[in-house]
Amino acid sequence: MQPSWQKEAIIYQIYPRSFQDSNGDGVGDLRGILQRLDYLQALGVTVLWLSPIFASPNADNGYDVSDYRAIQPEFGTMRDFDELLAEAHARGLKIILDLVVNHSSDEHEWFRESRKSKDNPFRDFYVWKPAKSASLIPSEGIKPATNVLARDEVDDEYFPNNWQSLFGGSAWKWDEATGEFYLHLFVEKQPDLNWENPRLRREVYDLMRFWLDKGVDGFRLDVVPFFSKALTFPDYPPERFADLSAYANGPRIHEFLREMHDEVWSNYDALNVGEGVGVRAEDANLYVGESRRELQMLYHFDHAVPRDEARFLDPAPEFSLVQMKQITRRWDEALGDDGWQSVYFGNHDNPRMLSRFGDPVRFPYESATMLATVLLTLRGTPSLYQGDEIGMTNCPFEAVNEFDDVQVRNAYDALVRRGGGDEAQFLVAANRIARDHARTPFQWDDSPNAGFSTGRPWLKVNPNFGQGVNAAAEETAPKSILNFYRNLIELRKRTPALAYGHYRDVRPDDNAVWLYEREWKGETWVIACNFTGETQEVELEGEVRFGNYTTGATSATLRPYESRVAFQKKANS
Repeated sequence: MQPSWQKEAIIYQIYPRSFQDSNGDGVGDLRGILQRLDYLQALGVTVLWLSPIFASPNADNGYDVSDYRAIQPEFGTMRDFDELLAEAHARGLKIILDLVVNHSSDEHEWFRESRKSKDNPFRDFYVWKPAKSASLIPSEGIKPATNVLARDEVDDEYFPNNWQSLFGGSAWKWDEATGEFYLHLFVEKQPDLNWENPRLRREVYDLMRFWLDKGVDGFRLDVVPFFSKALTFPDYPPERFADLSAYANGPRIHEFLREMHDEVWSNYDALNVGEGVGVRAEDANLYVGESRRELQMLYHFDHAVPRDEARFLDPAPEFSLVQMKQITRRWDEALGDDGWQSVYFGNHDNPRMLSRFGDPVRFPYESATMLATVLLTLRGTPSLYQGDEIGMTNCPFEAVNEFDDVQVRNAYDALVRRGGGDEAQFLVAANRIARDHARTPFQWDDSPNAGFSTGRPWLKVNPNFGQGVNAAAEETAPKSILNFYRNLIELRKRTPALAYGHYRDVRPDDNAVWLYEREWKGETWVIACNFTGETQEVELEGEVRFGNYTTGATSATLRPYESRVAFQKKANS
């Protein structure tokens, strides 16, 4: 395995809309991020991943791009971005952008042209299909599928196939002007780009070079495995109806990624990480094996919150610790010494990691720092999500109309308004699994709006900012999640074994304690983490170098949510 700065990076994801508002309009912006660079530098992270900052009508909060070479006006100007990039680089921070090129906005000029006529030069930039039935009269229109759970509503004579959008309903939208459907695996304002078209691919590579030549340090690539579609557009196999991973790993995906490498990555010392939705562990090295010349790393969804809308009435139980260990071991073994991944617990598509896996009521400091210990000592490039370093939690939304996310709105419309589901049950589920929990404004201090904005924030602020869950309080608290992160990041940066070391699960069947080793070049580090609010017994040899309890460490007992990092030296080294 070849060492690299990309493997040693510590990524910090910023959701710009929710990080810091500099002008009082209630929306975070680039100058807000600029104001907080010193905070990020002091935290010790090395790479800032900015969720989409491109021009967008915001049907899906920027993941619907209308101009890939322009800045979203709410966020600022290109001059603001250039200043942010220069100031970040001056502090030793790199910036990667979130690039969404499986689909665009329907307001992108490419799509505006594409829908004008069937012989428009941009028609094949998108995926267009006629109706199944030749007898369809276009003026009659198409009845949209209204419920992702109702198979018979999408498996009829009209739609090209029975594929469904990730946000509910058919993945096909009827276009009256040309009498055909276009494909949208996400919302209907996000038409899928046609990667079969070499001209489209050249345009994508050109816009990537535009940003890399400007000095950007790489990209996070949205839903990479969806780029290549099954060219026959078959219905779901009966046993996989509504299985959205069926869209992944199309027949030409690796051809496209090798072409991208040759056209772009081979000419830059940049970082790329692919969103690996639908990729199985056993197939990971087809994407990230060092000899493959495709991607450097990806992150998987095996421990993510399921996205299908049925979960808003019947949430799946959270993963057990044994299941998390099995997932970790499976991916580590599959990647071996050839591949690499980005490790995460939280991001913009999942609720808060402390609310998922910790105990924010009884043991907020202990469980938050224990989770940080795991995140920063597993093999892979760790990715932190904004606010996790101060212990931000799920927000108590009191009504469905307080949510902004299109996923919640569409699920509510299908399951409650038209499906007759119980609204109270829906709200309980949304307060556990909704993506907006990760998108509430960053809690900087205990002033109005948590110091995020002097105006009305675009999304509800979690009220616990006034109860000590804010960055200013963390700066001075005797036991600080923030300072724990800072110290642990420093330990990882000076300890190559925590980046590159081989992983061995010592107690794979223990559902209370995660005990594992990291071994590299004669050093062995042992990490012990208690995932419960009860005392647990564990044998831990070596010198405890780091932990979240400051006194009383013993070799036999782990206190509630205690974490320890111990150093061993091999006897024959």
